[in-house]
Amino acid sequence: MAANEFKHKSILLDESVKWLITNKDGVYVDCTMGGAGHSFGFASQLNEDGMLIGIDQDEDAIAASKKRLAPCKCRIATVKSNFKDFDAVLDSLNIEQIDGIFFDLGVSSYQLDTPERGFSYMHDGPLDMRMDKSAKLSAEYIVNNYSESELADIIHRYGEERWSKRIASFIAAERKNKHISTTFELVEIIKKAIPKGARMDGPHPAKRTFQALRIEVNNELGILQKTMENAVARLKTGGRIGVITFHSLEDRIIKQTFAALAKGCICPPQFPVCVCGRKPQLKKVGNIVPPAEEIEENPRARSARLRFAEKC
Repeated sequence: MAANEFKHKSILLDESVKWLITNKDGVYVDCTMGGAGHSFGFASQLNEDGMLIGIDQDEDAIAASKKRLAPCKCRIATVKSNFKDFDAVLDSLNIEQIDGIFFDLGVSSYQLDTPERGFSYMHDGPLDMRMDKSAKLSAEYIVNNYSESELADIIHRYGEERWSKRIASFIAAERKNKHISTTFELVEIIKKAIPKGARMDGPHPAKRTFQALRIEVNNELGILQKTMENAVARLKTGGRIGVITFHSLEDRIIKQTFAALAKGCICPPQFPVCVCGRKPQLKKVGNIVPPAEEIEENPRARSARLRFAEKC
């Protein structure tokens, strides 16, 4: 798909820009640049001496964002990398501390709506789900090679799917007859596995399983806590962090990590004086959800939440 066809409606855009940008000459990092929706909003607020660093592991996103950001007057650097490696990106640019850092943890509309990327249960395509197309692990490999118990575990843990064992059992039985290679093949298996009565309520029957597979393919949860800790460490005093989450698992990790970083002394309560010497790293910790009108205009915003904090 051509770069100019990379479409994605940025969620909580105004709120994110208003929170993050405090210094028009500062250095800001968008660790999940996508099609540069948020990045363009950030960069538009910066002066010529300001800098926006955009990171994404998707080649299509990099191509689209370079074109989108071209009119901005601030300095721009776009880098193909996983956001967990943003430390190395900053080091390569000889930047020690930054004024703000941002993460949008959702899958882009472009990725969902491009069948050949294999993210969506609504489009038939190869069972892929790799955000970085050069990565080795794909959803197809997981579905056809993980043991039945491993499949049940990730579908339950990452998808919070009550029918995880039954879905894993049906997948294991089906792959004995035929290699499972497309999204619609997997959707049909899931539909057969979930009892008809259960399929009538709630979201699409394949939603939770597809979410679980995507998280496993891209190790989305495993990298979050350490990445957030590293991000806060690179902020200047008064620098800000913003993270948009889309489901309870990732949101819980961000919430707990921010809370831990905002906490000071961790000595046992019976100690008369503090001996740990721990100081809070964050303040102004809070969160925002999209207003009703944004959810009405963009249903994908329904589960979004912006968590934010400031470096002490």
